[in-house]
Amino acid sequence: MTLNMHFVKIGSGAATPMLWAHGWGQDHRAMAALAQSFEQAAPQIAIDFPGFGASPLPSGPWTTEDYADHMAEFLKAQNIGKIIWIGHSFGGRVGVQIAARHPELVEKLILIAAAGLPRPRPLWQKLWMQAKVRAYKILKRLPLDKDKLAAWFGSRDYQNAGPLRPIFLNVIRENLAPQAAQIRCPTLLIYGENDSETPPAIGQHYTRLITGAQMVLLPGQDHYSVLGPGRHLTARHIKDFIRTKP
Repeated sequence: MTLNMHFVKIGSGAATPMLWAHGWGQDHRAMAALAQSFEQAAPQIAIDFPGFGASPLPSGPWTTEDYADHMAEFLKAQNIGKIIWIGHSFGGRVGVQIAARHPELVEKLILIAAAGLPRPRPLWQKLWMQAKVRAYKILKRLPLDKDKLAAWFGSRDYQNAGPLRPIFLNVIRENLAPQAAQIRCPTLLIYGENDSETPPAIGQHYTRLITGAQMVLLPGQDHYSVLGPGRHLTARHIKDFIRTKP
């Protein structure tokens, strides 16, 4: 597992470093504005996960376990020690894994619009999804253009995944409930009230699974505005949380 990974480090001080982990299809720039708002408080590390941004592709079809183990090796190789992990969406998935698998490295965990648990769906939507999957499996056996089939049936993230598609499929099939139940570090969950990508119900489920976890709901915010126009709200809750003694 190569440790060749792009990251940006800003800020200084003796406080616990804060590591910013972006969502699927993004890179460190998605978290840059938030990270900069804390650079006077502690060292800030914003990463490009392997396969994203300026970091090279992983060596194979990784799972979030592989990403977490890679990050653990990275932290040890950089002699960083314990960190506060702030993960958005996919970065939240990896955060759950590293907090469960390498608890000695995570002082506090902050999950922003974190994915990783099945999203609640009404019965009609479940039936529609099942019918869609069955139709796709049937059509795959026919002599049809596979790329067009993927475009018809796949999500936007699936269509745009390119060489990361096997990893994307691994990731979306995961249910991180067992890992979440293992987490013992202080945990804050932040979700946008209008998030349709990772609805607040996922955060509520995480809150029930993670011992002592607390959740805040940002009014009027969605999956991406929590990092953009609404980031001042996100930053305020992060600031309050990291000031609290573990």
